[in-house]
Amino acid sequence: MDSFEINKIIAAVLMVVILVIGIDKVSDIIFHVEKPKTPGYAVDIEQTSTTSTETTEEKINITAFMTMGDVATGEKVFKKCKSCHSIKQGGGNKIGPALWNVMFRKVGSIADYKYSKALTSYGKEWSWEEMNGFLIKPSKWIPNNKMGFAGIKSEKDRASVILYLNQNSDNPKPLP
Repeated sequence: MDSFEINKIIAAVLMVVILVIGIDKVSDIIFHVEKPKTPGYAVDIEQTSTTSTETTEEKINITAFMTMGDVATGEKVFKKCKSCHSIKQGGGNKIGPALWNVMFRKVGSIADYKYSKALTSYGKEWSWEEMNGFLIKPSKWIPNNKMGFAGIKSEKDRASVILYLNQNSDNPKPLP
């Protein structure tokens, strides 16, 4: 291939880019649309001043909540978590920290895992209530944590996962 053919290819690419940009600019001029001064509809957003932790702890009866779950269902639901977390005793960290003995340990306390600042500074332990709130929507319960999980909406599934996490421990705690 000689330099003349390379020049033709480069010129063709540049012409296409210029043509696309030019059409975009011309269409903006021809089809200029102004935003309306008043929106077609307004969305009312209710403002609350309480944190999600306080709200959930006050509303939930943890004893009744935990009776909804069972370990077998928890094991099935936990399969979603296995791509990022290990639950085996002695299992290492993956994308997320290992979850053996997670219940009732301090949040963000595994030494060989790099947690977000939000989790290391949280200062609480994974109690029944904390784990429930976190599993509803992790990004809302502890803002700015790096867990990219949408949450578990079903109360039965959440209670089951918490029971499963509690069982996978050197010393499972009795139910509340």
